[in-house]
Amino acid sequence: MKKITRYIKSSIDELKRVIWPTRKQATILTVVVLGFTAVVALYLAFFDYIFRLGLERLITR
Repeated sequence: MKKITRYIKSSIDELKRVIWPTRKQATILTVVVLGFTAVVALYLAFFDYIFRLGLERLITR
């Protein structure tokens, strides 16, 4: 039990030292992550479509 209490206290102390982002920074970073995710999704969807077309043509021959 003593180890758990010490762990919780040290975790709380560590969280007090964290420099948390402002609301504006968090919003901007969230938008950047969502934008990057959308770009990667489109990139993967494009190649998925190209490979699907290629495989369909290869199979139907």
